[in-house]
Amino acid sequence: MNSKNKNGANALVNAFETAGITKVFTLSGNHIMPIYDAIFDSKIDLIHTRHEAAAVHMADAWARLTGEAGIALVTGGPGHANAISALYTATMAESPVVLLSGHAPLGQLGKGAFQEMRQTDIAAPLTKASWICQKTEDIGLDIAKAIRLAKSGRPGPVHLSLPTDVLESILPESTVMPIPASFDAEQIPAADSAISKIITSLKQASKPLVLTGPQMQSNSGKALLSKLEQALGIPVIGMESPRGIGDPSLGAFSEVLSQADCVLLLGKKVDFTLKFAQSPGFNKDCLFLQIDPDAEEIKRAKNALGVRLIDSAISDVPSAIYQLLSLNSSVASTPSDWQKEVSTALQFEPPAWKNIPPNNGKLHPVQALAPLQDILDSHPDSVLISDGGEIGQWAQACLRAPNRIINGVAGSIGAGIPFACAASVAKPNAPIIAIMGDGTFGFHCAEIDTGVRYKLPFTLIVGNDAKWNAEYQIQVRDYGQDRTIGCELLPSHYEKVCEAFGGYGEFVDDSKEVLPAVKRALASKLPSCINIMIDGLAAPNIKRS
Repeated sequence: MNSKNKNGANALVNAFETAGITKVFTLSGNHIMPIYDAIFDSKIDLIHTRHEAAAVHMADAWARLTGEAGIALVTGGPGHANAISALYTATMAESPVVLLSGHAPLGQLGKGAFQEMRQTDIAAPLTKASWICQKTEDIGLDIAKAIRLAKSGRPGPVHLSLPTDVLESILPESTVMPIPASFDAEQIPAADSAISKIITSLKQASKPLVLTGPQMQSNSGKALLSKLEQALGIPVIGMESPRGIGDPSLGAFSEVLSQADCVLLLGKKVDFTLKFAQSPGFNKDCLFLQIDPDAEEIKRAKNALGVRLIDSAISDVPSAIYQLLSLNSSVASTPSDWQKEVSTALQFEPPAWKNIPPNNGKLHPVQALAPLQDILDSHPDSVLISDGGEIGQWAQACLRAPNRIINGVAGSIGAGIPFACAASVAKPNAPIIAIMGDGTFGFHCAEIDTGVRYKLPFTLIVGNDAKWNAEYQIQVRDYGQDRTIGCELLPSHYEKVCEAFGGYGEFVDDSKEVLPAVKRALASKLPSCINIMIDGLAAPNIKRS
């Protein structure tokens, strides 16, 4: 890069180009105007959102769908503060997001600068690293460091603040810029002997399982896990739901998990989603193995499991999988009886779901959602987005897709529309179906405007039960039917909100009209909303007996 007459903002854009960054999700503001000016003459696309948190959610979805780092760019002060809440969802989803925030000039800090804020301190608890770029000549290398950190080990968000005087200062001639390899994830392989020992322990068990976390739940990640299962002859289960072992997308998995006698935690944390690996979720005599990129996570598992954790190794998950594949000496030719039993449990759906009669008025959630499988099966790269409390769990129970984005272990709601926007950018020719509740719709409905401006077709399915149903179900269970409060909503016409932003909308209260309405929405090639009146049922707790 010729640094003559180039400033720090130009160096940042040059670093983006070297990294192969093509999309930046952003909301404009004073502190980042130098970056906008520098991007103007590049081939990088700005996707300009209506809220800073939505920009982070879009970067998160982009990262999960593409495997690339997702870049969110927001202004400093309150813009940065608005973006922070979305980092938690990305952190728990193990999503490689880089949040770049404008910042008050370094030369004015401590003097009452415009929107001066301790930004790195605010972001630090929700990120792998958080710092301020201190010098113009550091910008390129700082961007490379942020992207590399976000992608390495257990992936997750990184924050970098960019002061305006650093962005506007002329780049010194001696500036060293990153090369493409500077942005690559750091590999952390374990010793072959450690992996071989873990394989031996798994093969000696009668009913072994391999559990993985959110990092491996992309389309490509699932394909790699399938390859691992075939090679080892051991069931490999991906987990990313806040319902954990009760995740309805895993069918009757909890019934077979309690039978396992040896479990490999392959990047999967011992946390609330596993009921802290205690009985009755697990057999009290079940032994554990662990491969994880974080030494601290292994220490935490030892505290929870004690002597039941019989072996562990430090490695990033992809490297560990390739080592497991290469060091496995005996490849299973046919699935074992245990594999078949686990597979049957995972695929189980209650037979009653297939016999729900046609309905007018308030639809059963299965009636509102099951017809959508035809759409998701129509394209090899379709995307299912699940956002919400009870309705999100029904969606995960009823629907499958090559690509799936859920609110994840964070259990937060509200990201569905930003997720849908980013999915349409990442998968422009595939159907994007986003399931959400009526409460969820209110968080970021203005991002329908973003979808309309950028011509991003997606279909929002709003399960409208006129309540915050997840909270309502908790109150009914814990306090009684006559002590529910603060959960009521109006049966609003959310489809008209979508129409007001320039999208397509339909209202549905007939089970026979769900699929035709969605097909008309897809044909519109617009951001669309199908508002379906549903019965506010509790999420399914799937059991075979």
